[in-house]
Amino acid sequence: MKDFKLEVADIIAAQVPDLSLEEIISLIEIPPNKDMGDYAFPCFKLAKVFRKAPNMIANELCEKMEKTDLIQKVETAAAYINFFVDKSSLAKSVVSEVLDKKDDYGKANIGEGKKVIVEFSSPNIAKPFHIGHIRSTVIGNSLYKAYKALGFDTVRINHLGDYGTQFGKLIVAFKKWGDAEEVKQAPIKTLLKLYVQFHDEAEKDPSMDEDARMWFKKLEDGEEEAVRLWTWFREVSLEEFNRVYDMLGVEFDSYAGESFYSDKMPRMIDIMNERGLLKESKGANIVDLEEYNMPPALITKSDGSTLYLTRDIAAATYRKETYDFYKNIYVVGSQQILHFNQWMKVVELMGFDWAKDCVHVPFGMVSLEEGTMSTRKGRVVFLEDVLNKAVDATKEIIKNQKKNIDIENIDTVAKQIGVGAVVFQELSNNRIKDYEFSWDRTLDFQGETGPYVQYTHTRACSVLRKANEEVSADVDFSVLSDDDSVNVIKEIGNFPKAIQDVIKNNEPHIIARYVVDLAQAFNKFYHDNAIIVEDEKVRKARLALVLATKQTIKNALSLLGVEAPERM
Repeated sequence: MKDFKLEVADIIAAQVPDLSLEEIISLIEIPPNKDMGDYAFPCFKLAKVFRKAPNMIANELCEKMEKTDLIQKVETAAAYINFFVDKSSLAKSVVSEVLDKKDDYGKANIGEGKKVIVEFSSPNIAKPFHIGHIRSTVIGNSLYKAYKALGFDTVRINHLGDYGTQFGKLIVAFKKWGDAEEVKQAPIKTLLKLYVQFHDEAEKDPSMDEDARMWFKKLEDGEEEAVRLWTWFREVSLEEFNRVYDMLGVEFDSYAGESFYSDKMPRMIDIMNERGLLKESKGANIVDLEEYNMPPALITKSDGSTLYLTRDIAAATYRKETYDFYKNIYVVGSQQILHFNQWMKVVELMGFDWAKDCVHVPFGMVSLEEGTMSTRKGRVVFLEDVLNKAVDATKEIIKNQKKNIDIENIDTVAKQIGVGAVVFQELSNNRIKDYEFSWDRTLDFQGETGPYVQYTHTRACSVLRKANEEVSADVDFSVLSDDDSVNVIKEIGNFPKAIQDVIKNNEPHIIARYVVDLAQAFNKFYHDNAIIVEDEKVRKARLALVLATKQTIKNALSLLGVEAPERM
């Protein structure tokens, strides 16, 4: 695709040798009003160079600037030089590239040779995979897709919460009240019930907490019964988790959870000792972080058992030594910001300069309309229930439509739309915002939603089916110089930059917002312009634009982990 911004910068650079090309590009703006052009260059910074008023500089430079094949007109507005792109050249450049690259449109090789790790989802074994986990899961999956699209060698890690005192609690609860057959029939719900029962009983009998710590220590020491129960809990949990991952279309390259690093922590503690970082505090080992305005980092408890922080340090070190990452990204809730700041600072103090390449991508929390979620109290909404309910509701909406529907395809389409609605809602807002989960909002398919964008895609598919002719880039692009067409073309042309902005900010919301804007621009074009017309020149050009739009929407939705159905 031709770089129109670079073309503008080259024209300016020929007249302003005092500024580098990079400086000029950084100064170029997009005018707020399309009547003011496609690009604008402010001349305020040149006042000291030319020793003239910015308005005069703009007028003098404008007179010297020559139009090119890509730039149709150059004019001034106060202290700005405005550049108008040749609309036919723009249409040809953008549409031709989309039709040529197809599923690869928007991709680049800027990350070639660089390894990026994305840790996401990471539910706790033997606990519910609830609606709160969807944020890490879909944000992480979308970031993985964006980095991969830009050529990074990207690894997906599900750092399972499969270690810690909670397993001591669960073992105690199962041995006291558990039924193996009940666990086999409904693993997570049964284990959750036992976990809740433990906390209820422990409030009356605090000695149970000591029993739990004892059983976790047995697990750390490799005691046979503790390991057998823990392994069973892990296996049945993963079976249930994978049903949800299958619905979401999410996969992982590694399920190495906390337990994987249990034998790698002693080395970390040795390094801390060698560096003189460890201090004893009430029998526990800590790293004092007071001079960095943080509370002490607890490395081992008084009984010698380890904590999340120690395991995260061991995991990060293992990943650096195994993958030699360029970036090591953690998609974990914002309530863990202090935890990540602490262990990353400890890693830095251990002498590992790659600590700076570890990135915490926080996100806001999900609450329920009836209050905060609590696993200990059993107040959760299972993610699988949310997805199934969304699919069932979608199926009813399709069945209630008056027009004819493809009954044979209804289950597939209902899943694409229902699951897509849930995922898109999660990614449609800035990731850092907290929000309250609402069934009504999740299942509302009106407005700027996933189903709205999916329907726009099916609309484009419908037009192409009705036309029933070969569509190519061999068209008269001057036909696409009207405002509606140009607005769609500009949106399509923004797609590659949108992907790059995602990884720049680790913010998938950018693509969700982008594809809504593209859908809105296309729907205006669709409503205001007949497409399948007798005039062959007009028809072929507009069909090329429809196909380019369809392809770009599909590519954008794919980055969000949302499918693009061809019929709805």
